[in-house]
Amino acid sequence: MAEEDEFGAYHALADNDDDHRWAFGTGFTDALEGVDTTVPDGVDGAALATYCLMLGDDALIYSHRLQQWMTRAPELEEETALANIALDLLGQARMLLARAGRADGTGRDEDRYAFFRAEHEFRNVRLVERLDGDFAELVGRLLIFSTFRLALFDRLRVSKDPVLAAIAAKGVKELTNHRDYAAQWVVRLGDGTELSHAKMQAGLDVVWLLVDELFAGNPIEVSLPGVAVEAPSLRAEVDIVLEAVLATGGLDRPAARPMARVGGRAGREGMHTEAMGYLLAELQSVARADPGATW
Repeated sequence: MAEEDEFGAYHALADNDDDHRWAFGTGFTDALEGVDTTVPDGVDGAALATYCLMLGDDALIYSHRLQQWMTRAPELEEETALANIALDLLGQARMLLARAGRADGTGRDEDRYAFFRAEHEFRNVRLVERLDGDFAELVGRLLIFSTFRLALFDRLRVSKDPVLAAIAAKGVKELTNHRDYAAQWVVRLGDGTELSHAKMQAGLDVVWLLVDELFAGNPIEVSLPGVAVEAPSLRAEVDIVLEAVLATGGLDRPAARPMARVGGRAGREGMHTEAMGYLLAELQSVARADPGATW
C-alpha cells in the first residue's frame, strides 16, 4: 500500500499536462496541486515540517548562490549548466517548503517561507550560504553538496511520507547529474595545469571546513524514524565518492578543522555566517517591498 501511495504521489508531481513543470521552478500554481498532503498516521506533523524546511532551505539558498554566477562563469556553456542546476534546486525547494506548510497545518506557501522569514528561522547548513571566491571553489562546493544530497535523497525514496518519497525519487535523477558535472570539473582542474591544480586544491581547502556540519545530525531526524534520514549514517558513503574523485584529480583531502559552532548551534539551529544576511537581503528585497503583490 505504501508503494502505491508513493507511486501515485510521484505521478502527481511529474504530471506536466498543464505545462507547469515543478522541477524547473517555472510553475505559478500551487506547488503541491493535485497531491495528497495528508500527514501519515503516527508521524509528527510539526517535526515533518521542520525536516522539510531543513532540506528545502538547503536547496533554496544554494540555488540563489548558483544564480549569482550567471554572466560570471568562464564559458556560456557553463552558465547554462549552472542555471539548470539552480533551477532544479529551486524546484526541489518549492516542493519541500510547500510540504512544510501542509505538514504543520499553517498552510503557508513557499513564498511565505522564502521571502518573509528572518535569518534565524532558516534551517540550511552553512555550506550552501557562503560566497564562492572563484570557479574552482564553486565546483568543489557543488561536488560536496550534491554528493551528500544525492546519498540523502536516495534513502528518502522509501520514506514513510509519500510526498517526501516522491520528491526524493525525482531529485535523485537531477542530483546525479549535478554530482557528475561537478566531479568532472574537479578532476579536470585538479589534473590540469599547475595553476588549475593549485586553484582547485585551494578551493577545496576553503570549503572543507564546512563539510562536517553536513553529518552532525539533528534531533528532528531522530524523531522521524522511517520518514527522515539521520545524516551521520551517510558519512561513509559520501566519503567513498569524494575520495575517489580527489584521487582521480590528483588532489589531497583537506585537513581543515571544522568551522566552530556558536553556542552549540550551527545552520540547522538558525545560526548562520555573515554571508547569509547579505544573501537574504538580495533574495527577499522585492517581495518585502510590496508584500501584497502577486507574481
